Amino acid sequence: MSDLRVAEYPGALGIDNPDQIRQRITEVLFNNIIDGLTVQPAPGAAAFSAGRWDPAKIVFTGSPKQVDRFFAEQDWTDGLPVVPPTTERVEQFLRFVNCAPDEEIAVLPPSNRKAVPWTIAVNAVMAGCEPYHMPIIMAAVRALADPRFNINNMGSTSGLLPFVLLNGPIVKELDFASGAQLISRGSNPVIGRAVGLIFKNIAGFVSGKNYMGTFGYPLVFTLAEDEEGSPWESFHVEHGFPRDASTVTLGVTNNWGPAPSPTSTPEKSGAQVTLEVICKELVKKKRLYTFPGRGPHAEKAIITVLVSATLAKSLAAAGYSKHAVKEYLYEHTRMPLREFEWVTRYTTAKERSTPREKAAAGVFPPEYAGAPDDMVRLLSGPDIVHIVVCGDPNRNRLMTLEGGHADPTTAEVELPHNWPELLEQAL
Repeated sequence: MSDLRVAEYPGALGIDNPDQIRQRITEVLFNNIIDGLTVQPAPGAAAFSAGRWDPAKIVFTGSPKQVDRFFAEQDWTDGLPVVPPTTERVEQFLRFVNCAPDEEIAVLPPSNRKAVPWTIAVNAVMAGCEPYHMPIIMAAVRALADPRFNINNMGSTSGLLPFVLLNGPIVKELDFASGAQLISRGSNPVIGRAVGLIFKNIAGFVSGKNYMGTFGYPLVFTLAEDEEGSPWESFHVEHGFPRDASTVTLGVTNNWGPAPSPTSTPEKSGAQVTLEVICKELVKKKRLYTFPGRGPHAEKAIITVLVSATLAKSLAAAGYSKHAVKEYLYEHTRMPLREFEWVTRYTTAKERSTPREKAAAGVFPPEYAGAPDDMVRLLSGPDIVHIVVCGDPNRNRLMTLEGGHADPTTAEVELPHNWPELLEQAL
């Protein structure tokens, strides 16, 4: 639909009191609705229209700087310079797939555009990938389309960001970084960037339109597991893939940290809640209100814990398997029910059911119907936690990535039939 008119409420409903809401609806929003229905919009700048898809069509000719400017005007970039996706470059990438350039690989919401090798390659070229990265990017697209990834909900104002995890022989074969500073080294940055461009240009998540993170988004990042340094089974083996398979997993994180929404209530103003939230945020950050949910009506959450090999080995030496670590976190991640109720009531504008009501409905466990000072478990079960061994093996560091609405989704990398020959030529 071209020139779709939108009437926007001028403020944040969660923090406005009833009188402010009433005033802003009657004095601003209602008039905007009438204008949208009755006033002809001014003609905007003519946007590029691709029309019927033609892979051989040249959409622009110019210098690299002019290409960058044109692509940015069409909202096709992530704000950084891109490698121009010439026909010759795209065709080099297509040598590394086993299917036709226009074969449907997936349909990605919310745009519901078909992802085909040609359009996938265009975005990979723009990101600065090498042609032999193409099988990895193809697997990432299949993972994005997995219903468990729940891509429809990725536009949340909390700032949900996909990230990529690589496992298997492909990590060493293509020299991906799994140790110190891994997301910033080797081929890791370009794989993340390619997935981010596909997320934008094929799935259709455009910042400020339907990708609404309040503070914006860093670039999608890529991890590779340190399988040699880990004392446990690797992530892909844990999830049912053969050890010699190469896989791509898509996860989700609020990697800014969850962004609470201070809410005005009859007993507290939005300003007072804001001050109290900041005090709480200074000492801890948790996406608490989704963690205990269970069953088909619960909101999903995903927790990925990154641990260096040093920490993993110390846990293993103490007798902890990966599953035992998850069990420990499930049993011991607790807080007083009173504090959980505070977080639920004052920092989740959409959340109107109390923990007690959720317990009665079976969405929260029965312990959430207890006394205010009862210590309740924050996790729905051990399987909400996913552990990846990576990072500097000489440091005792860990990081917790938390996100909502999704489960990690894994797809196996499908290599071209003549992979050894092609890779030797490319390297």
